[in-house]
Amino acid sequence: MAVTRDILRTWRTPRRVIRDLLAMGPREDRALAYLMAACVMIFVAQWPRLTRDAHFAGEDLSQRIGYEMTSWLIVWPLFFYILALVLHGVLLFFRARGSWFGARLALFWALLASSPMMLFYGLLVGFTGQTTGTHLVGGAWLLALTVFLIQGLREVEFGAGDSNV
Repeated sequence: MAVTRDILRTWRTPRRVIRDLLAMGPREDRALAYLMAACVMIFVAQWPRLTRDAHFAGEDLSQRIGYEMTSWLIVWPLFFYILALVLHGVLLFFRARGSWFGARLALFWALLASSPMMLFYGLLVGFTGQTTGTHLVGGAWLLALTVFLIQGLREVEFGAGDSNV
């Protein structure tokens, strides 16, 4: 199924999508592609804010974009791999029976599935700055990311519970 369709399905039934992704088998190239796509989307979401900040500060936009690109395409992916390992390790204390691959897939997919909301947040920050509406959209993105991650981890670490969720 197309990734864009799976992203839309995740907003309705996150556990079912993760179950379908796990059914495709453990392929690290697919998990890495999800992570890198999410990081690229989040990096692109930063452009309006970077443009706004560079304009008001009278600084060079290309330097800011270069720093942000290095951060989102090199540093953050490494951080997310470590975070997935830590999440899996913590869940092992709660008798989780999943794998580290499952934890990575749940985290990386949660990032990718919530990235459209991050793109909207980035546009708002670029156009309106730090306003109440911007903070609400940022909170909605964080909530979506958290829900997708928790539901994904429940599915991969503790197995299929309620098939309707």
